[in-house]
Amino acid sequence: MRYQYADRIMALFVTVLLVSNIASSAKIVDWGVSLLGVPLAFDAGTLLFPISYIFGDVLTEVYGYRFGRRVIWTGFACSLLMSVVLWMVAKLPGEALWEVNVGQGAYLAILGGVSSGAIVIASLAAYWAGEFSNSYVLAKMKIRTRGRWLWTRTIGSTLVGEGVDTLVFVSLATFLRVPGFAPQIWLTLTLTNYLFKVGVEALMTPITYQVVNFLKRAEQEDYFDDQTDFNPFRIT
Repeated sequence: MRYQYADRIMALFVTVLLVSNIASSAKIVDWGVSLLGVPLAFDAGTLLFPISYIFGDVLTEVYGYRFGRRVIWTGFACSLLMSVVLWMVAKLPGEALWEVNVGQGAYLAILGGVSSGAIVIASLAAYWAGEFSNSYVLAKMKIRTRGRWLWTRTIGSTLVGEGVDTLVFVSLATFLRVPGFAPQIWLTLTLTNYLFKVGVEALMTPITYQVVNFLKRAEQEDYFDDQTDFNPFRIT
């Protein structure tokens, strides 16, 4: 069956994913707020990354886990391609005037993280584990609830998916000594990222409802994964 909006949502999903990966490498944000004495600082990609989970919820809810699985692998491949290209660019010699006005140091300071092996491993592993956890939980909850109480699925799957994603990403980035991810701020980054991402998902629930309802009507689809093989490695 050919869908009218599925590919557009997939394109937006991948765009959000790539931009958030670059922002995560570029800056750590600190609004000067603390929770129980823990400073709430976070990588800048956290501002945008939760939207990718909203797209993931919409795709799985409307089109099913199988379509969501294809989108997740597409995002994975695009992220890997971006990292490889930026790594290759970093290895190329810089033009003399560019070196004076910008310089290799500036390039590496902003984009080096996206192209370095450590951050690529951390981000791709976290993305893969988190997105599949999110999609799996939502699909299973939809079967159990028989399509009722959408908010329980969007928030419940986010609690699991974002938890897995945040824990894997911050832990690997810290263990692999990615610049900006010091062991001293592991708890700060983990707690802040998780609370912020879950909070965004909860606040966006009314909009998620509207998008899901629109797509179900427009596509005449409300997929239930009763007979789905949930193996994440089946991409056909």
